[in-house]
Amino acid sequence: MPERKTALKIMNDPEERFVRMTTEPVSRLIPSLAIPTIVSMLVTSLYNMADTYFVGKINTSATGAVGIVFSLMTIIQVVGMTFGVGSGSYVARLLGAKDIDRAGRSVSTAFFTAAACGLTLTILGETFMNPLMRVLGSTDTILPYARAYAGYILLGAPYMAASFVMNVNLRSEGSAVLAMIGIASGAVLNIALDPLFIFVFGWGIAGAAAATILSQAVGFGVLLSHYLKRRSALRIRPRSFTFEWAMYREILRSGLPTLFRQSVASLAAIVLNTSAGAHGDAAIAGMSVVMRLMIFMGSIIIGFGQGFQPVAAFNYTAGRRDRVRDAFWFSVRASAVVLVCFAAFAASLAPHIIRLFRDDPAVVAVGAFALRMQCITLPLSSFIVMSNMMFQYIGQPSKAAFLALSRQGLVFIPAILILSRSFGLTGIQTSQAVADAITFLLALPLTAGTLKAMRNS
Repeated sequence: MPERKTALKIMNDPEERFVRMTTEPVSRLIPSLAIPTIVSMLVTSLYNMADTYFVGKINTSATGAVGIVFSLMTIIQVVGMTFGVGSGSYVARLLGAKDIDRAGRSVSTAFFTAAACGLTLTILGETFMNPLMRVLGSTDTILPYARAYAGYILLGAPYMAASFVMNVNLRSEGSAVLAMIGIASGAVLNIALDPLFIFVFGWGIAGAAAATILSQAVGFGVLLSHYLKRRSALRIRPRSFTFEWAMYREILRSGLPTLFRQSVASLAAIVLNTSAGAHGDAAIAGMSVVMRLMIFMGSIIIGFGQGFQPVAAFNYTAGRRDRVRDAFWFSVRASAVVLVCFAAFAASLAPHIIRLFRDDPAVVAVGAFALRMQCITLPLSSFIVMSNMMFQYIGQPSKAAFLALSRQGLVFIPAILILSRSFGLTGIQTSQAVADAITFLLALPLTAGTLKAMRNS
């Protein structure tokens, strides 16, 4: 009980939080912040895969529809993460400077702006459903399933976007456990509701979507309760919302790299689906399964990165550049070791893993080879992502944007287009591995220069 009270005190006391973030050894601090985030990310990935798993029991076209609508969900995430990461970076720096009032106004502004943008997506998406699904890469046979799935997902866009803002900001203030509780509560509910809605109620793929938005609503409520019941050091209040340009400038300054990264990721998913569609529904379905699996494995590195980010921001603002460097290398090494283990496991059992989601020989053939190719370069992501996240949270958004655009845009999209034309389906299956290897080579000198400058400052 005394230990719990101490933890709660640190979580809610800005001075105690500042001391902890700037003095506790990074080998203890980062895992304490990262593990709850990793758990929430893994659980989120699990319920994303649960949709793919249960929908895969319907047919191959339905499995493909999940991949098509994933691009739409990524667009919603773009909105939430842009304002979430942007305000989270600003909040972490404000808390490092002990400006609690402005930090609270920042998170409130980001929250209500993200919700408004999400509502705009709902209206536009529901109005132009058919052309939207076509643009996202839907074939004639996939379209009915994609419409049914997307129709529900769009209804949840406002609170799904706002949830990302709360989740990121809780982690940015060092309250990763609270963020985990919010995400995990919705995720567990989604896994339970999927088979109930799809098979027991007979709603098919629409049931998977309904389970998702209902679960997201529960997660939103839990996250909001942390702010309303003062578990967070900050407050989300309508009166704290502001149109102040200086605040939006700071939010967007750090959020734009995420906007670029996630927007290009959405475009890349669309290009991937469109290119795979030329080879049939099985190709879209196989690549969709691999995409979900890679997101699951990538959750490890994203979780480590989000545990690392507030440490980088607090210490960079406080002038402790040595701790920023130590935290960076610790996060790279730890996440790389885990990714090597995951990649080895997934590569060795690739056909069996794909078959769990869709027992169709054509889907398994496409997915198993693509999964093995991506596993080869997966460990390189530890360095790429940590570099990107460090740049975002120490106020160097241009470098973060460059790396983000390189992995999913400047390199990946051309790789898909060139390799698919040169090698057909094999080119599509190997394009992400090629993009990761090239982006790693681009990240090396960029990051080395920044770390050297910190050492000399």
